[in-house]
Amino acid sequence: MQHLDQGKLRWFRHQIKTWAKQHLRNFPWRNTTDPYAIFVAELMLQKTNAALVAPIYQAFMQKYPTLDALAAAPFEEISSILQPLGQSLRVERLRRSIRMIQSKYGGNIPKTEAQLLELPGVGNYTARAICTNAFGQPKAVLDTNVARILERFFGFSTSDRVKARSKPLQQAADQVAPDTNVATWNLALLDFGAAVCTARTNRCTECPLQQKCQKAAFDEKII
Repeated sequence: MQHLDQGKLRWFRHQIKTWAKQHLRNFPWRNTTDPYAIFVAELMLQKTNAALVAPIYQAFMQKYPTLDALAAAPFEEISSILQPLGQSLRVERLRRSIRMIQSKYGGNIPKTEAQLLELPGVGNYTARAICTNAFGQPKAVLDTNVARILERFFGFSTSDRVKARSKPLQQAADQVAPDTNVATWNLALLDFGAAVCTARTNRCTECPLQQKCQKAAFDEKII
């Protein structure tokens, strides 16, 4: 694991937290700690734009406010509601997960990362997001947005093709995360990656991290 300059790390955290105070996005699943509601949201959000998910999620939760209500719903009905999100396997994985939660966990969303990873369609990011947002566990999440920020600012690098599954980058995310209020920290990085440190559009000139960002410094040298 790369040794981080603690001064630079503290500065990074301060800049991200300051930015987040005015720019965190407001989505309905961010206003609850209900494990079932968060579980549903995280499965919907997989490889899908959050703005597209929001109205569908609200309609879905109104129709199926509890895990038991969802378990009793016809497959075709659920599929019809989720159809705009694409990924036909999503509905089957959701149904299989609900059945497993009922049979193995008494209808309660499991609380540990290891247990959540046993559920169909639940990977590392989804499991850690549920642990943090529903149960207050201090687990840093890693998706393509977070990976991009860490690689650019700190100069982390990995040969892993799928950044969101990179063990070195997950270790980096764990190292960079603060000791407290990790749920809000995760959201701040996700939103910062979506709005400022984006994949394609160069927004470095308006980025609050530019002063100490390794990528920005490198880009300046080659101009």
